[in-house]
Amino acid sequence: MTSSPSPSRPPRPRRAGRSGRADREGATPIASVLAAYLESEGHEEVYLLGAVCACWPDVVGPDVAAHATPKALRGNELVVTADQGGWVTQLAFLADEILTQLERHLGRPVAQRIRVTVTGRAGLE
Repeated sequence: MTSSPSPSRPPRPRRAGRSGRADREGATPIASVLAAYLESEGHEEVYLLGAVCACWPDVVGPDVAAHATPKALRGNELVVTADQGGWVTQLAFLADEILTQLERHLGRPVAQRIRVTVTGRAGLE
């Protein structure tokens, strides 16, 4: 026998579990909120660099990602460090494709060019 809810109190809405959509309806993704806040504070490049770093291995592949890392966004330039000089040439050759793929992943342009620096053994530029 099931009991009906009391007339003075409406039934509680059913919520989906942790992975259910009911918990997310009407919610704003935290990434959007963070991006808007950083942009309003003049720090949009910080957020964008984080997004670039997050998708970097997917964009350039694991081999390149093992040797080259995005380090900064300075104006219209993405600064990448590489652990060996040969990667400078490789990344220069791939720069346009990398920028196109980053834009596709992030839904907006990231930079107009890539500048690659080589880190020394101590990790210094």
